[in-house]
Amino acid sequence: MDDQSYTALTQAISKRTAVLRADQPEVMKGFSAMANAALAAGALDAKTKELIALAVSVSGRCDPCIGFHTRTLVKLGVTKAELEEMLSVVIYMGGGPSLMYAAKTMAAFEEFSA
Repeated sequence: MDDQSYTALTQAISKRTAVLRADQPEVMKGFSAMANAALAAGALDAKTKELIALAVSVSGRCDPCIGFHTRTLVKLGVTKAELEEMLSVVIYMGGGPSLMYAAKTMAAFEEFSA
């Protein structure tokens, strides 16, 4: 993933999931409903929930997830300091592999913030 941009990656994945939306509409509607319910503001605000989602994405080593959640966080106004603090916790909990994906997440942040 190091040579591909996160913008290109998220666009490519979106095109591929569009096929699933067409071919498996009930599954995709269910997934979308679950995502909307999980990310709706409640006791935690939307930005906090997206930070959690991104932390799981980094620890799960999911490049497309990193792209989508970083892009959303940039739209929600996440600061570099907030992102780095969250990544510090991920690195602490996940060690070296999380550090490598934390570095990738910083690349996604820079790309979507440009």
